[in-house]
Amino acid sequence: MNRDDMVARLIAQAADAGGDLVTLRAIVEEASELGAQRVLARMGLDDEAALSDLSELRELLQAWRDAKTAAWKAVLAWVVRGALALVLMGMAWKLGATGLLK
Repeated sequence: MNRDDMVARLIAQAADAGGDLVTLRAIVEEASELGAQRVLARMGLDDEAALSDLSELRELLQAWRDAKTAAWKAVLAWVVRGALALVLMGMAWKLGATGLLK
């Protein structure tokens, strides 16, 4: 008996028995597990390698986030360096230190 048949049987039993709490709870649990298995199967995560696949995907996602953060920090550092260089050039111009470059 597969899970589809079990859910159908539990629903019929609940209808015959007047729907006691234990039967209804069993229906909900079986239906939930069946739905979860269907979702995993549709996503291709119902095999033995699914756990390692998810672990690899999480590692890849974390590596992507780390690389993105590092790239933004590098861009910010270059912008700050450029701004400081412009400030120093402006100070040199104002103080008349451009004659030292000739």
